[in-house]
Amino acid sequence: MSIIEEIIALLDKKFEEEDFNDCFLVEANHNNSKLELFIDSDSNINFTKCRQISRYLEGFIDENGWLGEKYTLDVSSPGITRPLKFKRQYVKNIGRKMEIKLKEEGAGKQTGILIKVSDDHVYLEEKVRIKEGKKKVNKVLTHEIAFDNIEKAIVKFSFNKK
Repeated sequence: MSIIEEIIALLDKKFEEEDFNDCFLVEANHNNSKLELFIDSDSNINFTKCRQISRYLEGFIDENGWLGEKYTLDVSSPGITRPLKFKRQYVKNIGRKMEIKLKEEGAGKQTGILIKVSDDHVYLEEKVRIKEGKKKVNKVLTHEIAFDNIEKAIVKFSFNKK
């Protein structure tokens, strides 16, 4: 078993615990003596949970010598710059502004507020100003995007006051 497989098995066991049962692994990277883990949850991943997971894993890493004497273990949330990978991450972000790059050639990107997530699609709501006759009117468009057509989806945070 590789180190990553060992770590995944340990995390699966940890995620069965009541305080961690809504947590999941988003990404794991291993390079020589560095192990980097990105953990998310359906509710709230915070520094305390990451630290607890890190200490849990350190015991096994040290005991088995998987990364040698000196190593770096980083356990953190994916952060706002990492693309979403799992449907459950989309559900958690309903109501937030998203930018979705589409796989369709020439389709570009869709930006809007994530309003709904179904089994196969996400729904973005976009406010646009269009010309109707001689007037410009505000319209709300809903874009239905299949998960299969999503190349990359990022939550766009706005720090502007409303």
